[in-house]
Amino acid sequence: MSCKKSSSMEDEPLLRGDPHRITIFPIQYNDIWDMFKTAEASFWTIEEVDLSNDLENWESLNDEERHFISHLLASFVTMNRIVEKNLVRHFTKEVRALEARRFYIFQLTRGNIHFQMYSLLINTYIREEHLFNPIETLPYVRKKADWANNWIDNDSANYGERVVAFAAVEGIFFSGSFAAIFWLKKRGLMPGLTFSNELISRDEVTNRSVTSVFIRPDTFNGSSCSDVRSLLLFGL
Repeated sequence: MSCKKSSSMEDEPLLRGDPHRITIFPIQYNDIWDMFKTAEASFWTIEEVDLSNDLENWESLNDEERHFISHLLASFVTMNRIVEKNLVRHFTKEVRALEARRFYIFQLTRGNIHFQMYSLLINTYIREEHLFNPIETLPYVRKKADWANNWIDNDSANYGERVVAFAAVEGIFFSGSFAAIFWLKKRGLMPGLTFSNELISRDEVTNRSVTSVFIRPDTFNGSSCSDVRSLLLFGL
C-alpha cells in the first residue's frame, strides 16, 4: 500500500468527481464498477433464510453456547448500525465519483438487509433484555463501538483513514465472529443462523475487498504509512 502525503482532500479524485458527468457510462473506474456489479449480483433478502428448525437446535445448546451466540449477535447488530452511520454521515456524502457512490449506496441497502436479519435472529432466539442494549450492558461491545464511533465523530480524520478504519471493523472485528458461527455449521446445528452467516460474511468480504480499490495513492491526505499501521494495530 502506498501512503502519499497530499495537500488537501480535494486531491483525492473519488471525492472530487466530475460535476459535468450525468451518466454512469462510459465507466471511468472499472475496478470499482466491477466490485459494485459483484455485490449487486449477490443480493439476497431475509425471506430466503428459514429459521423454522433453529429453535429446536437452540434449546439443545448448553447455557454457555447460548450465551456465546447471543453475545455475538448483539455485537453484530451494534456494529452493523455503526457501519451504516458512517456510510450515511461520511462516505455517501463525501464521495463524488459515480462508480464509488453506486457501491456505497448499495452497501447501505445490503446493510439494511443485514440489520433485518440480525434483528430477526435476536427476536427469534434471545429472551435476555439486557442484550437488546449491548453498548450499555456489554463492555467489550462498547469498547469496539467507541473505537469505531471515534472515526465517525473525529473531524480531523480524513477519508482514507476512515476507509481503513471501517475495513478493520468489517474485516477484523467481524471475521472472528463469523468463524465462531461456522463452528455451529460444522456440528450440523442452527441451519438458518449458519446460512444467514454465510450470506452476510460473503457480503462483508466484498466490502473489505473493495477497500484495496478505494485506497489510491492520494487517498490519505497527510497520513503516513506508519499512521495507517497504527490505526490497524489499535483496531486489533
